[in-house]
Amino acid sequence: MAVSIFFRRVLTAVCAIGPMAVMAQSPFKGLEDLFIVPKGYVIHYVQTPPVIDGDINDAVWQQAQWTEDFVDIEGDRKPRPALKTNVKMLWGDSCLYIAAQIRDPHVWANITRHDDIIFRNNDFEVFVNPGNTTHQYFEMEFNALNTLFDLFLNKPYRNYGSPMFGWNANLHSAVKIQGTLNNPGDVDTGWTIEIALPYKAISLGNDVKVPYEGQLWRINFSRVEWDTRVENGKYIKLKDAAGNNLPEHNWVWSAQGVVNMHYPERWGYLQFTKGKNNQFALPYTEQQRQYLWLIYYRQQQWIKDHYAYSNDMKSLGINAKVTVVGKTNRLQLEATPHQFWASITDDESKYILTINQEGLIEQLNKNSNE
Repeated sequence: MAVSIFFRRVLTAVCAIGPMAVMAQSPFKGLEDLFIVPKGYVIHYVQTPPVIDGDINDAVWQQAQWTEDFVDIEGDRKPRPALKTNVKMLWGDSCLYIAAQIRDPHVWANITRHDDIIFRNNDFEVFVNPGNTTHQYFEMEFNALNTLFDLFLNKPYRNYGSPMFGWNANLHSAVKIQGTLNNPGDVDTGWTIEIALPYKAISLGNDVKVPYEGQLWRINFSRVEWDTRVENGKYIKLKDAAGNNLPEHNWVWSAQGVVNMHYPERWGYLQFTKGKNNQFALPYTEQQRQYLWLIYYRQQQWIKDHYAYSNDMKSLGINAKVTVVGKTNRLQLEATPHQFWASITDDESKYILTINQEGLIEQLNKNSNE
């Protein structure tokens, strides 16, 4: 992934790789983990979709690149995962196609009922936000039995989102195990899963949103892995001295920087193309958004400390003018005690990017607001 000049500057300022004098001047100080650069993936179009049977060696999958190995959900703060996980993706006229390779010497699963809490088993999870607004997003979890938990959220839990457990993805998935399921007597290679996710399932209303050239979605993948031991021929989760299960491992494609998958702004980028390009470049608008998220995170801390939102960016340690890819941008902030609205734009753009207290990102036409 190509890292922009903007993000190089941000990383220099906030990722503990520069002098402390620089760190002290950075408005991102203390929030470094929430500004780890998300990963990007260029997804290619196929006319002939893969056969969804769990076998990811189909010729069509040779057209897709594997992602980097999964990392800990907190990023470099934690050791690299002990087991490898990789994903590849394609898109067609009706579905998003996902293939995952989950390496595991001991493949086990025992949840068989749809919409049970799948992450109580080892699992593979998909999170997708087609609108790139952090609102109206979808979550799907699978275990090695191909049991599915699927969920729609109108907005993140931190913003009092209401999960819709009755939503069904109507997807097609298949699992293939490289070894034997629930057999501690041998050593497995792992398991693979293929998923065909219809655009119709992740479009609201009757207007099916088919991706277009260059469109950007947000997506991330998570793997939950429990430490186990074998007892009476079964896998048993390890427990602490108090008898509680040891915490699960959370491994992801793009580091969240926080132990919470429900920060959609921290997910990776999925860029659609029918061309041959494989190099992801972060758009200018996404670089602008980082300052809106800076305001959002600072405001969340401010209301905790002062029981009201701030109407003054200086109190948040943020300047009203910032430079993004060599362009001067203006930030604005309006707030009441219980709501706020912030925006960013430059003199050349015909749009304004905004964020509110619920983390909703919108792009507005300047002419409609003047």
